[in-house]
Amino acid sequence: MDWKIEIKKSVAKEIKKLKKEVQKRIVNFLKKLEKCKNPRSHGKLLRGKKSELWRYRVGDYRIICKIEDKNVTILVLLIGHRKDIYR
Repeated sequence: MDWKIEIKKSVAKEIKKLKKEVQKRIVNFLKKLEKCKNPRSHGKLLRGKKSELWRYRVGDYRIICKIEDKNVTILVLLIGHRKDIYR
């Protein structure tokens, strides 16, 4: 079963601001995530107030997503450098 990746417009703008090689790594990771059977196996569940969200590591960058099982969708909410993403 393939998952559908949905990226917020603000996240797409952030991706465009990154270096080309980082953009490629993120896009390739999202394509890989789209094809996997269980996207939870590649990430970690966040704690606290954001406990319904998942975190994926791509080098020094983090991708914060919400996984919607009913719609078979992964909604990308945030992308940023690891030092800034959790603030």
